[in-house]
Formats: sequence, structure tokens, C-alpha cells
Amino acid sequence: MTIIIKKLLVMCALAIFCSNMYSQNVSRRIDSLINKSSFLETSEAGILIYDLTAKKEVYRHQAEKLYRPASVEKIITSVTALSVLGKDYDIKTSLSYSGYIDNDTLHGNLYVKGDFDPEFMQEDMESLVNAVYNTGIHYVDGRLVGDVSMMDSVYWGPGWAWDDTPDSFQPYLSPLMLNRGCVNISISPSSGKGKADVEINPESDFYMVENITKSNTSSGGNVSVTRKWLYNDNTILIKGGVRGKSGSVLNVFDAKGFFMNTFRYQLEKKNIFASHDSIFYGVVPSDTKGLYTVTRNVDAVLKRALKESDNLSAESLFFHVTREILGGKKKLSHKDGQKAIYRFMESDLNMDSRKYRIVDGCGVSDYNYVSPELVMEYLKYAFYSPLVFPPFYDSLPIAGIDGTLKYRMGKSRCFRNVRAKTGTITGVSSLAGYITSESKHTIAFVIINQNVLKYVSARKFQDRLCEILLDIK
Repeated sequence: MTIIIKKLLVMCALAIFCSNMYSQNVSRRIDSLINKSSFLETSEAGILIYDLTAKKEVYRHQAEKLYRPASVEKIITSVTALSVLGKDYDIKTSLSYSGYIDNDTLHGNLYVKGDFDPEFMQEDMESLVNAVYNTGIHYVDGRLVGDVSMMDSVYWGPGWAWDDTPDSFQPYLSPLMLNRGCVNISISPSSGKGKADVEINPESDFYMVENITKSNTSSGGNVSVTRKWLYNDNTILIKGGVRGKSGSVLNVFDAKGFFMNTFRYQLEKKNIFASHDSIFYGVVPSDTKGLYTVTRNVDAVLKRALKESDNLSAESLFFHVTREILGGKKKLSHKDGQKAIYRFMESDLNMDSRKYRIVDGCGVSDYNYVSPELVMEYLKYAFYSPLVFPPFYDSLPIAGIDGTLKYRMGKSRCFRNVRAKTGTITGVSSLAGYITSESKHTIAFVIINQNVLKYVSARKFQDRLCEILLDIK
């Protein structure tokens, strides 16, 4: 054996020895962090660390146990979506008509086919209205038909909290969504002591407003905005003393009704008239004539689902994946979604779906149970998939920069080095994603803290653990 070969072997042995020493040091520091974190005396932590560059596991702690994942579940939904749908997939909301146009009257129906576009906003509604206007139609002697056949009529996922409404993070799900199923409310004081000025968008007659505010005074208490949600009523109640500008976002009961009634209302504002009782729901016939299609690339939905941890966007991805995996099936349910996710989990990740429970796409449900091991398999699958990883990685929040990590780790060594999905529901705080160590290794990590009452303690724990991972070599 030559001297050069001997030297190379010695160097390799030293490299392996040093690597093992660093791994042991990292493990000891994580053990110490766990032992010194007093909040873990009454809560649980599941941790799994994997060096993707070296292709080896670095650390585990209760990684096989089941936990509620919170929004970390959006990793499962997003990776599945990118793999099944691809980054060029488009969501399409289409407008068409039946019958014939005579002078300024449509003797037939207008159809809007919903495709569960969570980014369909006021400007898109204006595009539909303008498409009708440009045909010269001023009267619709028929129906305004909404096609919501993509999904069943159950508007919330299994295990969602009923009292999270009317908050905007829990809209009523439908293939036809306008402004994310919500209204934006702006409040500002008027002159004198009169009622405050209130502006609500999108403009519609689907809701009513009770304004019992007083301007430029503290009498009446703080400003509050809600609706009579307990009765599925869309009467928006605004009260309190208004001394400055403020705003609020509320969901609206019956997303499809909000969409179609606002469509009729805004047609009328353009002098296109249809009967107030003309709104109907059915399937678009095959022989209708197309007028306009609003197309949304999946990238916009993916980024909001991950960067902003948006529940609606994640549910949209969940149902589009389900339709694709189940071969175009209509009237999709969350049960169908569960079957689709399990099918991908078993066929592409070779994981036993019977060990886990996934019932929605966003992680809101209290019925979800996953392990750090399962989430790690999705992170590894994404990293080693050249078509999945670039858009997935690009959509994750960046520490100290944007999304749900904008105000975390900004003053630590983790700044810009962590890209990860956060998760928070009652009792759960989670963080999972990737970190680039100082030696340029890409590290995947999953941290799920459960039975947590003070989220700040869990987040500090997660941030500190990420700092330790920077030293992996």
C-alpha cells in the first residue's frame, strides 16, 4: 500500500471520527436543551433530525409517537400536490351561457363553474361581469347557475372547531369562493359624534350592516366587529367608540351564495339585470358557449398555503389532489381526500397509512395524528425530487424574512438559514423544514410540541434547537 493511499485512509478515518464527534456533540446539546426546558415537564416533544447531505439520521426523540401536527400538515398536502399536480397546474373558474342572444336579452342561462380557486378576488369578479357586458347583454331571461359539483355540501372539515367562525381563517369551503369567502371592513370616524364611516368590500347585497358606533369618543367601549354567526346570519354588527381608523375581516356564511348573489348584484351595477330569484345550482351542460375563464396557477395557492399558513389555500390543494388521484370524481368529500392522501403515502413514500390519521389538508382538525417520522419522509421525498423541491423550498417561510417566520430568529445565526413551516393550534406548536448548517449541509428537521399552554416557550425551544443544528458537520 502506497504512502499516499495510507494518508488518504487516515484522512478519511479522521473525517469520519470528527463527523461522529460533532454529531455526538449536537446530540448532547439537544439532550441538554430538552432537560433544561421546564415547559416540557407538562408537555411532550417529538423531534427528528436528518442530514440530507450526508444521508444519515442525526437525532431523534419520541419521533415515532403520534401528535396533532397543526399547520405542519400543510407540508404533507403541498408535497403531495406538487408531485401529483405539478408546478404548472392551473385552477380554472369558467363562465358560459346556454340559449341565444336576441338584441340585448339572453334567452337562456349564465353558468359559473367553480373550481375551488382560493385566490378569486374582486378583480376576477369584475372580469366575469365585463365579459357579460361586452356581449351586449342587458337582460338575462333565465337563471344564474353556479356549478359547485366539484365538492359535497359539507363546508368545514372533520374536527374543525365550530366557534372559530366568524374568523377569516375558517371560511365556508366551496368550489365558488369570492375574496376567500370573507368581507373586508374598514372603519373610520366621521366628523362630530355621529356614526363612524364604514366601508365593506366586496360590495354586495348578500349581507346587511348594523352600525351603532359613535365617532371621536370612547363611550360605547372599544370597537367590535362581528356578525350573527350563531344563527348563520350575515348581518354585520359594528359597535363601540371610534377614534381612529381600524379594520376587520369576517367570513360570510354560505360561500357559494355570497359568490352568486354578488355576481348578480354586480351585473346589476353594470345595467345587466336578472331576477333576484334566478340563482340556482346545477351542473354546466356540455353544449354551453364559453365567455371567459379565470385561470390561476397553483404556485400562487402553494405560496399562500406555506408562507402565510393559509387554511383555505391548503384545502384547495387538498381537493385538487383528491380529484386528480381519484380520476376526476365529483362531489368530493374530506373522506375522499383522506383516501387520496393515504394512496400517495403508500405508493410513493412506502409508508403504512394505517399508522396515521389525516382528515383535512390544512391541519386545523383535532382528529389529525402524525409522527415526526412521517413528516420527515415528506421532507426527504421533496428534497430528493428535482421537480418538487425547487417550488416547495421557495414557498416555505424564511427565518427573519417573510411569512410566519418573519419575526422569528431574525437576530440569531439562523437568520435566512431556516426555511420551515410553522404550526399552531390549541395545545400544539410545531416547526418543520430545512436548515443550512455552517458547513453547508442541508438538514431536515421536525419538531412537534404538544400539550403546550404557552406557545412562546415552545417557539423559543424550537428556535434554540435550530441554532444547535447550524453546527452539524
